[in-house]
Amino acid sequence: MARPTDPAEETSVPAEPTPELLPQTASWLRRRSWSAADRPVRTLLAAKERTGRTVSVVLPALDEEATVGDIVRTIRRELMERLPLVDELVVVDSGSTDATAAVAAQAGARVEHRDAVLPRLPAVPGKGEVLWRSLLVTHGDIVCFVDADLRAFEPTLVSGIIGPLLTDDSIQLVKAMYDRPLESEGAVLPAGGGRVTELVARPLLNLHWPELAGFVQPLGGEYAARRSLLERLPFPTGYGVELGLLVDALELAGLDALAQVDVGVRHHRHQDGQALGRMAATIYRTALERLDRTHRLKASADLVHPHLTQFTRDPETRAFTAHTHPVTALERPPMHTVPEYATRH
Repeated sequence: MARPTDPAEETSVPAEPTPELLPQTASWLRRRSWSAADRPVRTLLAAKERTGRTVSVVLPALDEEATVGDIVRTIRRELMERLPLVDELVVVDSGSTDATAAVAAQAGARVEHRDAVLPRLPAVPGKGEVLWRSLLVTHGDIVCFVDADLRAFEPTLVSGIIGPLLTDDSIQLVKAMYDRPLESEGAVLPAGGGRVTELVARPLLNLHWPELAGFVQPLGGEYAARRSLLERLPFPTGYGVELGLLVDALELAGLDALAQVDVGVRHHRHQDGQALGRMAATIYRTALERLDRTHRLKASADLVHPHLTQFTRDPETRAFTAHTHPVTALERPPMHTVPEYATRH
């Protein structure tokens, strides 16, 4: 499929709808999925100048001295000095025991320490806690979150996801989408990362919030939103923050206010199996809290959408394509209730 000529109406990340996709999800994929290249930098600069909107970039960091400096330097050089797109660059240190804070400050970020923000309320561990507190020490109309463990960081990861928010007043939250290779002991599996996404988050979203089935990276740590939205959302304090914010933004702002932008490839540090298990449990609990809050725990036909949409990138077109599969839950009765069994035993 050719690159769209009007990013407000088309998608450069085509996902041919299958019969199982909800009509509104299929429509959303066509209208609210873009590539970073769809909005050239000159377009973003003109929109920023016209609207006067300011942009804050926040890096939550815990023991990331090996990577945080390169990310900060790239953002400062490319998006603050060369191109005035970012107005504020803040690293919120979540209690690091290494030199994360010093490295970030030397690279050009303003460093805030988690425990010093809102000191009357004792901080708890967790990424979501840091993101929530960051709203108190930033000022931008648009807040862009970027994980601090990224390697080979590209500035389009920031400029791509703030683009729709600068140019389209109807957009409230934008997630980055990308390939997430799994790199281990010298071997690279191109689409092997995001294991918790595929095994936990995507099934939960597809079953209970099928409107969100079109997000390629629902748990990705790179996303931007309007402050006016973020300040109205509760923040789960742990790893459930990304799923929680996405679900709550859907409820508050509606599907059409959400979007995603293809930024290419994301390289980051992978966690071990036990850490992934803890992450999965937290995400599952976050989902349960929201299902309970909205009285959606009962698995009735009108509350559960028994399909799973997954994404692959076409090696030739480089487009993400949706593939939808049924999620079966057929159960057989206890064998002792089957007449044929009773006659044999």
